[in-house]
Parts: sequence; C-alpha cells; structure tokens
Amino acid sequence: MSDQSPETKGQPGIASAALFGLCPECGSRTLFTGLAQFAPRCRVCGLDFSSFNVGDGPAAFLTLIIGALIVGLALWLEVAVHPPFWVHVILWVPITTLAVIWGLRAGKGALLAAEYQRRAGEAGGRDISDK
Repeated sequence: MSDQSPETKGQPGIASAALFGLCPECGSRTLFTGLAQFAPRCRVCGLDFSSFNVGDGPAAFLTLIIGALIVGLALWLEVAVHPPFWVHVILWVPITTLAVIWGLRAGKGALLAAEYQRRAGEAGGRDISDK
C-alpha cells in the first residue's frame, strides 16, 4: 500500500523539502534565493511562496538550541584541553554561523512544506464551505 494519496504523488515530504530547499508542489530546488530568504515563487511550477506565513518562528528556537550546544561544546573544550582564546574564535564562530544558516533554511523550509501539505491558512479566515 502506498503512503501517498493521488493528490500528493510526486511531492516531496517535509524532511526532504526542508533539507534540500525543494518546492512543496513540484519538488524542484527553487525554495530559496539567498542563504535563508524565500524566493517569491517557484520558477518551475509558479507556486507563490509569499502567500505562506512562516515568519521568524524558527529563529528563536534555533538561537536557543544552537547557542546551548555551542556553549556546552566550548566549555567542554576549555575544560578538557585549555586551548588559547584564538582557537575558540577560529573554531566556534564559523561553526555557529553555518549551524544557524543551515538551521534557518531547514526550519523555514519545514514550516513552509508543512503549511502547504496541511493547507493551513490565516486564523479567522472564511472557509470555502462558509459560502
């Protein structure tokens, strides 16, 4: 038995859309134009990404999670090895930057794909059946 209904056949899952920046409609790599900025629409199928309300939700969680991980690892390194300060700077600044950028892309991509798959809309909006 297939996990996909006829309506979702050929569309990427939330995890693959998030990790690879795939359009939730057609599966092409057109979700982002910059490091963590959505494209206005898909260049292949024309899906309007600006109609989705992802916002900055992932940013707060990522800041706390990545910050806690980096501080924990930096403290462990300091206690275990006692490296000079410049080793911390050269090691943790690029790791933190890459983790935040990758995390924002994955988080925003996952929220957009989930919103698309669940056909989520604005709260308080009229439903199609309310006519």
